[in-house]
Amino acid sequence: MKVIDLLSSAVEQNASDIFLVPGMPFSYKLGSRIVCQNEEKLFPAQMETLITELYELAGNRSMEKVREHGDDDFSFALPGVSRFRSSVFRQRGSLAAVIRVVTFDLPDYETLHIPQNIIDIAQLTKGFVLVTGPAGSGKSTTLACIIDKINHTRNAHVITLEDPIEYLHRHKKSVVTQREIVTDTDSYVSGLRAALRQAPDVILVGEMRDYETIQIAMTAAETGHLVISTLHTVGAANTIDRIIDNFPPNQQQQIRMQISMVMQAVVSQQLIPTVDGGVYPAFEIMFFNNAIRNMIRESKTHQIDSVIATGQSEGMVSMDTSLLNLYKKGMITKESAVIYSSNGELMAKKIERQG
Repeated sequence: MKVIDLLSSAVEQNASDIFLVPGMPFSYKLGSRIVCQNEEKLFPAQMETLITELYELAGNRSMEKVREHGDDDFSFALPGVSRFRSSVFRQRGSLAAVIRVVTFDLPDYETLHIPQNIIDIAQLTKGFVLVTGPAGSGKSTTLACIIDKINHTRNAHVITLEDPIEYLHRHKKSVVTQREIVTDTDSYVSGLRAALRQAPDVILVGEMRDYETIQIAMTAAETGHLVISTLHTVGAANTIDRIIDNFPPNQQQQIRMQISMVMQAVVSQQLIPTVDGGVYPAFEIMFFNNAIRNMIRESKTHQIDSVIATGQSEGMVSMDTSLLNLYKKGMITKESAVIYSSNGELMAKKIERQG
């Protein structure tokens, strides 16, 4: 079987990911389960052929990077089929790949159950917004929905820095320039520095990888731009601590002050397995108010969770509340609610109190 057939079949079956790993049959992720597509195991020689075909589909991309460093990420499109984001890597001495299916059409946030007040972040004109969560939790999709809303409702210049580009934004009311790390610019840091000279209104940074990126992003937010990015954290308080911990101790108080002034919102998301074998998103949403800004300045981030829990009137919601609501609706199991909660024991008690 050719790799193009595997990709086409995955799209037909609504798979989210394709696994090409030696020693097992090729598999698709359908909902929350990985399903083998036949019983025939793939051997390293076959894998080499499939991955060579993958690189050919990506415009005869060189395999030099994966051969030298053991990892390579890139995206490509199959006309009339879909876009794909590939991660090719070496494991046990032979090549393997995990390929994410990315549709051509931008996702509809209502179909994906993304709350309206997250999409309304598109109305912000300045400040710093973070969408956080573990890998594969849908952060890129949430960001794409926010950018799409800006594109449809505002006359702005949106610059995205991505590694790799997943969703393609056509120019609507806004001008959207999308730059891919390595292909279009050397790094997030150099791309971000250049973006500040390109008359941006909105800058999307695919990931906050180091304190230099965070520093430039903060400065951009301070100077009147809307900066949106991601971090691999779960929970708003954890996110603030992670940013601060990136900096040397002698700079941490200064960064607390900056965060307290420029941050506008932290959205944390997880994809929870449902009882019917699918997945459903759970969100924690924190909008910055005076109480939260003071807590960050005074190094009291551990108190933030209590503000989120009582901030419903301001559009806030805690992760535990989201999980509890999904459990009450019968969409997820008690076990899932406990596992994905930040405090499993407390969640178990809350569920018991529900009766």
